[in-house]
Amino acid sequence: MQRRKFLQSSLAASAGMAIPFSSGIAADKQPAQKEAYEWREYEMRFGSNPAQLEDYFKTALIPALNKYGVRTVGVFKEWRPSEPAKFYLLVPYSSLDSYLSVNMKVKADADYIKNSAAYNSIPADKPVYNRFTSSLMIAFDGWPAIAVPSGGSRMVELRTYEGYSEDAVKRKIKMFHDGEFPIFKRAGLNPVFFGEVIAGDRQPRLTYMLTCPGMEERDKGWAAFVADPEWKKLVADPQYANTISIIRNTFLVPTSYSQV
Repeated sequence: MQRRKFLQSSLAASAGMAIPFSSGIAADKQPAQKEAYEWREYEMRFGSNPAQLEDYFKTALIPALNKYGVRTVGVFKEWRPSEPAKFYLLVPYSSLDSYLSVNMKVKADADYIKNSAAYNSIPADKPVYNRFTSSLMIAFDGWPAIAVPSGGSRMVELRTYEGYSEDAVKRKIKMFHDGEFPIFKRAGLNPVFFGEVIAGDRQPRLTYMLTCPGMEERDKGWAAFVADPEWKKLVADPQYANTISIIRNTFLVPTSYSQV
């Protein structure tokens, strides 16, 4: 119990440090409760059977998360598959407290334990993946909850911005709040979530996800974004100079069983 309290305090402190930029929200008004996101990247081993990992997602992990209130779990593959293949998992929690409590409940859940038996019995000399990396994010004030895309085929663009300092990333987050959200919508680049990474590698950084019907629509959308008068005004503002050092983008497609 003491360990859980320590983790809750530590994560809450990290989240609090991630928020203090000016976001246009009045000081006397508290923002809506912000979600927490866990993002995992699995790199499969050469010659392994991806179905073993996918069966675990479908029959054990996702049902258990859904059981404890996590309603929209996203599973994605690369738009252009690499070798070995990669899988990506997005788990949105209602809060940092939920992240802690749900994970503890899932691990102790009898159905989850039973449904994970085949996955846990994979022999050590035939692992499914090398390792998976994981990062934890807290949603932006101005985009506090995931926007689940409507049905239909689509591609997903995951974008990660790394800054040279914490202040640089803080200023970039402010830039989103000062006008970027509506520009995305006007350009037809449909945002899913925006999160500041509070635990993980390559910090300081932020990550967000967009969806489009396909690559052609994505390219047209970005062309419209950079041509938007409001974007030109924002990018010319000196306070937003030198906010981003590195941009990384990954193109993905949801699996047939993805809930995002």
